[in-house]
Amino acid sequence: MTLLLNGAPREIAGKTLAEVLSELGYAGRIVATAVNGDFVPARKRAEVALNEGDRIEVVAPMQGG
Repeated sequence: MTLLLNGAPREIAGKTLAEVLSELGYAGRIVATAVNGDFVPARKRAEVALNEGDRIEVVAPMQGG
């Protein structure tokens, strides 16, 4: 299915947010996530089913000062 990942269209096979994050290489990394503008905590990602056209935002913390 096609999702919008950080504003860019992307073909994704995963059906849940957790599967998509793993597919994109974010598994085990500390990131903040939102689906269609709603924050999704890490403990809920496996429960969030995705649909064609959903908007996913993934933000990784930056280091530095």
